[in-house]
Amino acid sequence: MTSLPSPDPQSPTVPAARGRSLTKVFGEGDTRVVALDDVDVDFARGRFTAIMGPSGSGKSTLMHCMAGLDSVTSGHAYIGDTELSSLGDKELTTLRRDHVGFVFQSFNLLPTLTALENITLPMDIAGRRPDREWLDLVVDTVGLRPRLAHRPSELSGGQQQRVACARALASRPDIVFADEPTGNLDSRSGADVLGFLGRSVREMGQTIVMVTHDPTAAGYADHVLFLADGRIVDEMPDPTADRVLERMRAFDHETTQTAAAGETAGAR
Repeated sequence: MTSLPSPDPQSPTVPAARGRSLTKVFGEGDTRVVALDDVDVDFARGRFTAIMGPSGSGKSTLMHCMAGLDSVTSGHAYIGDTELSSLGDKELTTLRRDHVGFVFQSFNLLPTLTALENITLPMDIAGRRPDREWLDLVVDTVGLRPRLAHRPSELSGGQQQRVACARALASRPDIVFADEPTGNLDSRSGADVLGFLGRSVREMGQTIVMVTHDPTAAGYADHVLFLADGRIVDEMPDPTADRVLERMRAFDHETTQTAAAGETAGAR
């Protein structure tokens, strides 16, 4: 099997992930949709980046292509120094398993396993022993040590999602992609999960890329990218929930104006 390069996680010169001229097209002819339109993007190491945009803006498509869960129509996506389209299916599976963590809106826990067994499951499947010191740090940071012997049915939704976050981090991946990780949670549980993701960046040096529609969730990030019509149209360092909400309202206003202009032009 080809050895996959893993750049020095402390090196600030190589982004954890990057995309160049990313284009993703679905369908043909009248059904053709350009979900990503020549996107260039870098995700710096040790940073928490949120991706936001109106429905259909391409934010989830961008995450899926960057994470190797979907292929691009053209362009190049990299995890570290590794260009994803250069890998075969087995190599891509190995890269995702060893270098990428995933957190989704659905918790995706196995009901017959304990919390700890769910956390270590990917490493168990790969035949790798977890780094005990790192695993203890993840467990203590997520605050679930008293619940490690419990099965998912014995945990709240917020606790289940924290197990899913711990599972994503347990193998010490180069980058973690989170797709609407608080979408199924109440506000308090969501805040717990977002706080954990933030601490994993500040205290553990992880890299998080999160797709969200929630300005409050985006306010936990270090940086926000805004997508519209498959392109990155704006960004915001050091975001707050209020500033993100204001920017999203501006998107709605711009969309309304564009639609009104189109209707006016069509009536002429």
